[in-house]
Amino acid sequence: MLMTSIDRLATVHLFHRARRVAAPRRPGIPILMYHSISEDQLTDSHPYYGITTSPQIFAGQMRFLHESGYQVLGLLEAVSRLEAGRVSPKTVVLTFDDGYDDFYTNAYSVMSRHSFSATVFLSTDYVGDDSRIFNNKRCLTWSQVRELHRAGVAFGSHTVTHRQLRSIGPEELIYELQHSKETLEDRLGCSIESFCYPYAFPERDVRFKCGLRSQLREFGYRHGVCTSLGVAREGDDRFFLKRLPVNSRDDSQFLQAKLEGGYDWLHAVQSMAKFMKSNFR
Repeated sequence: MLMTSIDRLATVHLFHRARRVAAPRRPGIPILMYHSISEDQLTDSHPYYGITTSPQIFAGQMRFLHESGYQVLGLLEAVSRLEAGRVSPKTVVLTFDDGYDDFYTNAYSVMSRHSFSATVFLSTDYVGDDSRIFNNKRCLTWSQVRELHRAGVAFGSHTVTHRQLRSIGPEELIYELQHSKETLEDRLGCSIESFCYPYAFPERDVRFKCGLRSQLREFGYRHGVCTSLGVAREGDDRFFLKRLPVNSRDDSQFLQAKLEGGYDWLHAVQSMAKFMKSNFR
């Protein structure tokens, strides 16, 4: 738990305070990245990698957003505001990766109390008429997805099989991008415009990013998010918007610091770690 303490202390008591007195940065909208809302235990790895938020803590986080006056935007609306330079304070986006069925059982009812909605990113091979398993957890069924869609939840592509796209061939990449979109559109009867990059995003690989961006445009995607850390800001690439990971370790003080840009310092550390891993294996 040492890394958790260091991470939180640096964010809350150093970088968040420094951010409040520093020169203003480009306006931004925090996009929160959730995965599983369940009682599964977090490991002692770096808190950035935790993908589980307990239902009780999640309820507290939603209550904090409501009581603090945050407006929860849809992802498309947030992208439109960022591109038009119409960013208002206290706006936030909620996203959920992987499509676990605990979004249906544990998250959605809590969000509904506050009239919040979200974008859920699905890997279509793990969505079936019966519940399928990904990472030892049950995923949403198509029936649940359609019910949530009718209730206002947005859905986006998280590829077909949740593979690291940088490691596969051109034909496989096309399949992951195109087939997932087509499947979601066929099942939901609407256009799918959002894409979420699975695993660590190779942001330093300019050639790969340019190629991926071109293909996303070709297949009709309009925007996307990734795992690069930080608040999404005006002028950022709309296909690879940064997000803020949230899990059971985020109390209200830590969450507030993240929402206000106090966690952005970790992006440089994250980026360097990715560079070192890819070049000195």
